[in-house]
Amino acid sequence: MILKTYETDGQIGHFEGYASVFNTVDRGNDLILPGAFTRSLRERGAGGVKFLWQHDPKEPMGILDELREDARGLYVRGRLILDVERAREAYRLLDAGALDGLSIGFHTLKSKQRADGVRLLQEVDLWEISLVTFPMNELARISSFKTDFITAVDDTAFVAGLRHLTALMAPSDRNSAGGHLNLKKERHT
Repeated sequence: MILKTYETDGQIGHFEGYASVFNTVDRGNDLILPGAFTRSLRERGAGGVKFLWQHDPKEPMGILDELREDARGLYVRGRLILDVERAREAYRLLDAGALDGLSIGFHTLKSKQRADGVRLLQEVDLWEISLVTFPMNELARISSFKTDFITAVDDTAFVAGLRHLTALMAPSDRNSAGGHLNLKKERHT
């Protein structure tokens, strides 16, 4: 379940979660070990890893601000670029709770096979993280998403508020200085 926080500081569309969780066998029979991302993160950093829609390189939709390994896995913090149509669609899906999966794109650099057939990934070259419908690692999810607290605007109330603010900012007749436009109150019916 995504924990939604409502926006108050201009960070609408920001998210955090885990793109990979260590020591968990995924749907592809892979298990990523702690330390597997260390070299890649040191060499590439968050800025060198792309944030995509469903692993499609033609569909970038955001920026990754922080990537790091911790005891649980590969922690990610980023933001959707809401000027991009696909990111706006993703925003709406995240806000509704219809989408929350994360998945990684990488090249395997070092691995070994366990007796039960599970591939142990010891070192990988991480090059992208995607927002996906079905993550390979079922624990790889967005856990927090910042959404706008205003979901609809009443146009009539908005226009009335703008008129009120305009009236407050207009100079009054008795305090007007020369050269300023005197506004007369008009009555609309």
